[in-house]
Amino acid sequence: MPDATGLELIAGEIRDSAPDAVLATKHDRGRAEIEITPESVRPVIGMLKERGYTFLASLHGLDYWPDEPRLGVIYELLDMKTVDRISIKTRVTVENPTVATVVDLWSGADHPEREVFDMFGVVFEGHPDLRRILMPEDYEGHPQRRDFPIGGEEVIFTYNEKTMPGWTE
Repeated sequence: MPDATGLELIAGEIRDSAPDAVLATKHDRGRAEIEITPESVRPVIGMLKERGYTFLASLHGLDYWPDEPRLGVIYELLDMKTVDRISIKTRVTVENPTVATVVDLWSGADHPEREVFDMFGVVFEGHPDLRRILMPEDYEGHPQRRDFPIGGEEVIFTYNEKTMPGWTE
């Protein structure tokens, strides 16, 4: 992980190329994190890849409900030579949940982006095959959002299979 000074140097490089891109930096317990605007995801991620962060370790979604902007996407990048890890975080609103895809930079981002789309509803602009990956295509809603109703369909066990309507017909 870059130390706090190294993190600020990286953030400074980003600010030099895109002055409004960096919203915040955080270095806590050995974890380096840069929060950026949704519009700057492609240029910042591309710049970090050229800088040596060539491995996309993970890409995942978050829901910060009730805060706004509510939906988050976190990219965990790794520099394999120096074994440095950095997190790039962006947040989008539910009304405009759009972030540019990074599939052309890392083909391994294909399925994680589809999963974040499916579970949180974040649209990855430019994704070659953005469709549901875990839920049925006709499923309504995004199950990992914090306002999603808890419950669902009742699980059928042997003790209640005769009382479940339509189960035995």
